[in-house]
This record gives sequence, C-alpha cells and structure tokens, in this order.
Amino acid sequence: MTSTSGGGWDFGPSAARPAGALSEDTPAVESPAVVTGSPAGGIKRPKTVGDRVRTGILGVGETLITVGLVLLLFVVYEVWVSNIFANRKQDEVHKQFTQAIAQGLDPLRGEDRLNLPSGKQVVIPAGQGFANLYIPRFGKDYAKTIVEGTNLSDLDRGPGHYIKSAVPGQVGNFAIAGHRVGKGEPFLNLDQLRPGDAIIVQTASNWYVYKVLGDTAKAAAAAKISNSAQRDDAMEAALAVPDKQGVVGREIVNPSATRVIAPIPDDPGAAPTRALLTLTTCHPKYSANQRMIIHAALARSVPVKGNATPKELPGGTL
Repeated sequence: MTSTSGGGWDFGPSAARPAGALSEDTPAVESPAVVTGSPAGGIKRPKTVGDRVRTGILGVGETLITVGLVLLLFVVYEVWVSNIFANRKQDEVHKQFTQAIAQGLDPLRGEDRLNLPSGKQVVIPAGQGFANLYIPRFGKDYAKTIVEGTNLSDLDRGPGHYIKSAVPGQVGNFAIAGHRVGKGEPFLNLDQLRPGDAIIVQTASNWYVYKVLGDTAKAAAAAKISNSAQRDDAMEAALAVPDKQGVVGREIVNPSATRVIAPIPDDPGAAPTRALLTLTTCHPKYSANQRMIIHAALARSVPVKGNATPKELPGGTL
C-alpha cells in the first residue's frame, strides 16, 4: 500500500510587506470579526465547512490505512505463515508414512494396484499418508506425501486423494487435489508441466510413472521458441491436443466441473480401460475462481527395490 504527499505552494523569497499585512500563515478573519475569549486569554475560531471536510478526509484516510494493514497481514499469513504450519504437518505425515513402510504396514494393503478390479476401493483413514509424489519438472528436491481426503484439514497436510477415485496404478483415474498458493502450495507451479513430463507415485510396493498427456512433438517445438509469450501459447496448444479417448494434458474448468476426475476425464459414463492420473488446483494464482487440471497416463510401473529409484528421477536406475 503506498501513500502520497503533496508540497505547498512555493512563492520564493518574501518581499517586504506594509505594516499590518497578512503573512501566508496568518488566518484571514471576515469582517466584522467574531472572536470568543477563552479562559486562557486565547482566541477560538469557529469551525468552517472546510475544517469539517478535512476532518472527514483524515478519518477516511486513517480507516483505509487500517484496512490496508489488516489485508497486508492476511496476505502475509496466507502466503508465508500458512506455509510454515503446512510444511510441519507435511513433515509429520511423511515421517509416519516412512515409518509404516519400514514396519511393513502398507496403507494400501500391499495389493498389486494393476490387478485391482476397477471400482474396488481400499479404505484409508482421512488425512493419512499412503504414497509419495515426485515431479522432476519442479526440481530434484520436490517430494510430497499424498494424504487421503480433500477436506481443508486434509489438504493442509499435503496433496489430497479424491476418496472415490482410483488408487495408484489402478485402472481408472487416480485424482489428487492440492493448494496452489499458501498452505504448503504443493501445486504452485502446475502450469509449468509439459506433455511427456513424468509424474511419479511411490507406494510401499511399487513405483508408478505417469506421463502428462498432449502432443510431445508440438511441445518440443514450442520449447525452442525464444519469445516467451509465443512459447507459452504454443505449449498450451500442445497440452490441449486430445488423445484417442479425447483426454487432454491440461484444461481450465469451473470449480463445479467434477467430470474431470471421472474414470475417463470429461466422459463420466465411459468405462475405464487404462490407469490415469489427474491433478487439480486453483486457477489463476491467488484466486479460486477456476481450477487448473493436469491429466497423465500410466507409462510403466516397477517394484520398489531398496533405495533404488526410477530412471526418470535424478540418479535413478530402475
């Protein structure tokens, strides 16, 4: 919030004045003068319309400053302070999930997701972590533990699994929601994903490598464009190319458009034939007016083997 100040009129060096002349800082008194003596012997000038206007303006100004400070504090909390609390909760969730794996306690019951019949659900307590999420495009340090549920309390702990959607690797649509700004902001840079980018999910038993849908050839050509605005437009066009089932890599929808998390996105009545993944977040940044949606398809899966990681991750060998 900025404030402005104005300077007074500059008349230059004062010239000599005749006796009794008014200086710039002497109030003029209309004739006949009406003054009232004060107990201290001073002079009390009646309030004019201009005085009342100035008082009103000062009051409004003070109110606006107060409102501005409150809004600034709210933004600071939402963008920065909430991240601190959310990251602590995410650390706790990740620690609990890691300990569960070490003890052989797979929240997904250890079943092979690829052979799990479509529509069968595994019961996981709300807010509990059950898989790790890695997105190489976001940097080698990006790692989030996915929790069950998409209520506000769940999403404050990490990216949340839509309870009625598929689970990792299952035929259907494994859908995840996440905050974009503040509260851990796991999906802050979701708009940076390109066709063919890897989205990797690690359960206690398997690694699942999904690839963002869209036209990879057009994406490669778009990446070479030097003009940033033209490059973004070309990349958006590459993400909008539908596959054989009509599923695109990225779309922007209204918050009520739950069809995007259907077993086949945007085609709720169709029976699923492959394993998909969908990420949802608010759009644009600092707003909840719309939702940004990313769709990806399962490219391959490999069993977890000690500390080895998929080749799509830095230093991976699997």
